[in-house]
Amino acid sequence: MDDSGARHAGRMRVGTSGWRYSSWRGDFDPRGLVQRDELRYIGTHFSTVELNGSFYSLQRPESYLRWRSSVPEGFLFAVKGSRYITHMLRLRNTEQALANFFASGVLALDDALGPILWQLPARLDFDGDALAGFLGSLPRTTAQALALARQHDERLEGRSWLRGGHDRPLRHALEPRSESFRTERLHDLLKEHGVALAVADTAGRWPRFDARTADFAYLRLHGSRELYASGYSTDELREWAALCRERAGDGEDVHVYFDNDARGHAPHDARALADLVGDEPESSS
Repeated sequence: MDDSGARHAGRMRVGTSGWRYSSWRGDFDPRGLVQRDELRYIGTHFSTVELNGSFYSLQRPESYLRWRSSVPEGFLFAVKGSRYITHMLRLRNTEQALANFFASGVLALDDALGPILWQLPARLDFDGDALAGFLGSLPRTTAQALALARQHDERLEGRSWLRGGHDRPLRHALEPRSESFRTERLHDLLKEHGVALAVADTAGRWPRFDARTADFAYLRLHGSRELYASGYSTDELREWAALCRERAGDGEDVHVYFDNDARGHAPHDARALADLVGDEPESSS
């Protein structure tokens, strides 16, 4: 708040989950656009994108540097946390894996690094002690992330990024997919650590959580009627726009990512919602 006590509205950013999809070529992406320019094209239409290759495997610093150089100043990457941590270790004994994740090049994004998303498997039930330990091990600033990265193991020898820019806060979001997470203890833990509870629209496949637990909101729109496949109607987009405006009006920065990309709807729906909330790409601002 400023000296008058007025609340500043948060920044709303809308983008897609990933950008390299064959169904976009010749549709959202212009015909003949070469693959190496697809991210650059995204940067002319959106202010953010969700990086999901980092979920499947540790990426390399040169990849993060290339992605960073492909987008304009002010653009933000949300980075999906490693599934090794969430799905295999199941949030337990994650210190070494977190060190390797942050050493892999995430910090090379520098000022383009936005929130980090931790998507949980549907078969992972709520365990307050395990979650508390995991949340407590997450770095809260880029300096803490760099210190953690320096503890990487031999798998990252010769392929780590151990440089940091100016120190700034890091944001984390959690996307549970089990109804067992519908508990006040979850809310208390997330609030204690300043971690956002992701709002996920999954065509009813997984539960939707709406509690506010941080100073920002993280929305993932996977499809309202058919998971990953169906597009959003104008009325549905208006409803999501109203939610975004409400959260931003309460001072929260809002990040929205469309993941209904199986039939190419994601970029069109994202651009439509961005227009509704007034989110313009950095290159045109």
